[in-house]
Amino acid sequence: MDSGSLKKAIRAMLSWLNLDIYRLDSAKAVSLSRSGLDGLLLQARAMGFTPTTVVDVGAAYGSFARQCFSVFPKARFLLLEPLVEYQPLLNTLIDAMPSAQCIMAAASAHQGEVVFNVHPDLVGSSLFREVEKDTCVNGVARTVQAITIDSLVKETGATGPFLLKVDVQGAELDVLRGAERMLADTEYILLEVSLFNFFQDGPDFHDVVMYMKNRGFVANDISGLQYRPLDNALSQVDIAFVKERGLFRQRHFYATPEQREAQDRRIRTHMEELFARTR
Repeated sequence: MDSGSLKKAIRAMLSWLNLDIYRLDSAKAVSLSRSGLDGLLLQARAMGFTPTTVVDVGAAYGSFARQCFSVFPKARFLLLEPLVEYQPLLNTLIDAMPSAQCIMAAASAHQGEVVFNVHPDLVGSSLFREVEKDTCVNGVARTVQAITIDSLVKETGATGPFLLKVDVQGAELDVLRGAERMLADTEYILLEVSLFNFFQDGPDFHDVVMYMKNRGFVANDISGLQYRPLDNALSQVDIAFVKERGLFRQRHFYATPEQREAQDRRIRTHMEELFARTR
């Protein structure tokens, strides 16, 4: 079997398995490697960003903290989570992270007791109620303690530059309103943002982007695309916001001359291959 036939056979087999293959230096392969949380954090590190403190709001079972620690192992980690159900998992996690601390509380714009809607799946639990009807999605109301991020930073003596991650199912702006002082020393904010109004009085994509813009932050990266089961529409994304005039926004051109030339060659080669198939 010649090389051309072998390539066709391999591609046919991969297609049958719903898989594909790309060159490591291809645009598609690079795109795939950058689409996840690891790619997002590694790009931030490659830009020279090194947070002194990572604040993880809505830590849940610790998946973000674990990944972030692998990229920024020297950072101090402050994890906030109001659900005691997650505490055993978080305790195990922070035992493996020398500079980590877990606070079992919700983050909000004000301190005090708040009503938290504990969902059956736990992960969707929120200070806000979902708009769905005729389901048990909102679960059971529970009173929990809430703190502000600014008070947390003051009480723990945490210092910047900060990396702030907020995954709180519709309460993102409430959390940010309680972090106004900390934002001055925050370079990187990762927010889960909804494209629909899933939560009563909760913000959608436009609300969050405009709120951040008014405070000097702009969207810089995206990952974590989620699709709702109702109609497979894009429903939530994780957006990395950075200071508009900060470290990540110093250059606005697309590529170096060398990179542009290499890209042009790849595109021309690809087009030539496409046209060759029509002959």
